[in-house]
Amino acid sequence: MTISDSLTVDQAVDRMRALRDLLPATDGVAVFNRMYLTVTELVRDRLTDGYFEDPAAMAALDALFAGRYLRAVDAAAAGTRPPACWRPLFELCGHPGIHPLQFALAGMNAHIEHDLPLAVLDTCRALGRRPAGLAADYRRINDLLAQVEDEVRDSLLPGPDELPPADALLHVIGVWSIDRAREAAWASVLALWELRPVPFAYAAVSTALDGSVGMVCRALLTPLDGRTQARRPPAPGSRPAG
Repeated sequence: MTISDSLTVDQAVDRMRALRDLLPATDGVAVFNRMYLTVTELVRDRLTDGYFEDPAAMAALDALFAGRYLRAVDAAAAGTRPPACWRPLFELCGHPGIHPLQFALAGMNAHIEHDLPLAVLDTCRALGRRPAGLAADYRRINDLLAQVEDEVRDSLLPGPDELPPADALLHVIGVWSIDRAREAAWASVLALWELRPVPFAYAAVSTALDGSVGMVCRALLTPLDGRTQARRPPAPGSRPAG
């Protein structure tokens, strides 16, 4: 993957806006797409205000990162198999027993723990950089993602007084953290970077990462009983299918 092969950030935003307008608001992919569109727009806006040390590298990373998600969307739409990490979301996106927040977290898990380390490596190869050269700005994105994750949880999660401590939704979503996911993604970057001289080992670890992330996504999408579902709020910014 090279920079010339990828979308620009603006093109990625346009694709995600088109998906937002096309998909039914309650579709699980639509739930994740709305959240990811917000993140991508936020990162795009910070590329020109001095927030990043190397905005050109972050623009490249953001475009390559978004491209992996959009290729998974295209694969599912074409009836071919997307990466294993994305299959649970596409297979279960219409399940009535899954809360919208579960869809958002499963999409974040697939994209952050699998797609992000590979996108960082794509960026390093395309720009002739080492991961250490991207580390500071990588961590600056953490603050932006934490902000969006808090907004998503607040908008999709029923109020704390409405959920008893033993509610299944609290148990499912409580096992996932965006900070831990991004730290795990960075560890994958460092491990895969060192495996570059050993292609068969690099491929084996990449394949195992895809599969293990997919298993976590499937666990995050465990269907819940009807009690939580009856209280689930409407998705923010929802709109009918195009």
